[in-house]
Amino acid sequence: MARMSRRDFLKASSGAAVAISGLAGCAGTAAPTATTTPADLAPTSGRRVIVIGGGWGGATAAKYVRMEDPSLEVILIEPNPKFVSCPFSNLVLSGVRSIGSLTFGYNALREQHGVRIIHDTATAIEPDARRVRLGRGFLTYDRLIVAPGIDFQTEQIEGLAAAGDNVLHAWKAGPQTVALARQLKEMPDGGVFVMSIPPAAYRCPPGPYERACQVAWYLKTHKPRAKLLVLDANQNVISKPALFRAAWQAYPNLEYRASSKVVKVDPAAREVTTEFGDKVRYDVVNVIPPQRAGAIAVAADLVGVDKRWCEVDHVTYESVKAKNVHVIGDSTIGIPIPKSGTAANSMGKIAATAVVHLINGRAAPQMPPINTCYSWVSDSEAMAVVNAYRIDNGKVVQIEQKLTPGQSTLYAQHAMAWAASIWADILA
Repeated sequence: MARMSRRDFLKASSGAAVAISGLAGCAGTAAPTATTTPADLAPTSGRRVIVIGGGWGGATAAKYVRMEDPSLEVILIEPNPKFVSCPFSNLVLSGVRSIGSLTFGYNALREQHGVRIIHDTATAIEPDARRVRLGRGFLTYDRLIVAPGIDFQTEQIEGLAAAGDNVLHAWKAGPQTVALARQLKEMPDGGVFVMSIPPAAYRCPPGPYERACQVAWYLKTHKPRAKLLVLDANQNVISKPALFRAAWQAYPNLEYRASSKVVKVDPAAREVTTEFGDKVRYDVVNVIPPQRAGAIAVAADLVGVDKRWCEVDHVTYESVKAKNVHVIGDSTIGIPIPKSGTAANSMGKIAATAVVHLINGRAAPQMPPINTCYSWVSDSEAMAVVNAYRIDNGKVVQIEQKLTPGQSTLYAQHAMAWAASIWADILA
């Protein structure tokens, strides 16, 4: 799932309850019980911004709030000790990259930008009290930025929840990515790899089609008698359709079926069933489930009537349902902005600027987001799309979309340069 910065193309939650960067003393605090009062884990007399989620949007927001106003205390709550990039992770499946090459630490946010980091899981948001609950107590805030990413609606596919690690999604880069790559490598030549694509909206619209390219390339190169079957719940390829269909001409081992929503998985029989009752056997299966905003956003009732995605003011990214709470990244409805890494990074910067202005009693400026996306179609070729937007009466309106004329090694080089640049922009 690879994406790019517009300036490069046009010019270019249960971790260890350990607090660091000045909060380490909180780590030994006993968890509250039914007979105790939850503890304020870090009382403050100054102004504080809390960021929940250290992914593409959250880490960016934490860094940029501190850059724009160093007088503000910023606390980033993130359960994982390392940042693992979803963009480029499809290349791990094909063996083109290692998961280690996509894994980075948070040290620079703390040491160079003064972000205070707690590697823990935020369990609840209390907007009226302006505080975030953790297992050990709570933290208060003046403004809160929520970037919880996505969670999966596994209940929509019969048998999926019970299947556990027997059926992988690998849609959050990390151990499942490595495990699926191993399954692909161990699949017999002549076997069938089945992958499912969920109904839109989901994280990274072109990501499944890029994954199809990487799996098909690997099979063509290493297991020429094997086959990839793509079962798409959508009526057509929903991102860069002409470009992907052209790329697939190089992969006669790839069969694409539109309007083929997977509704059941049976690991014992090695079989999936579509909504029309078709049963498909597999040697390896990759089921990408339907998605919604991260659990904490749902629990805090930040989602809209669809109960999936969070509605926000697109100038400030403040939630339409909770004052002083801003929501960014994949968990937002985002229309027409896709759920992409570049978009999340862009939202992080816009939200940071808005928060700094609002907390200082100033009106937030109107700053449109950007979106760019690279997709790898082989081990050495990529293609791209760029979207430009404006803010019109408080709404995001797309004003331009540009696609590369095709795939090339040049765009792959641009993709690698983009990755290095945007990872540094988020974390360095």
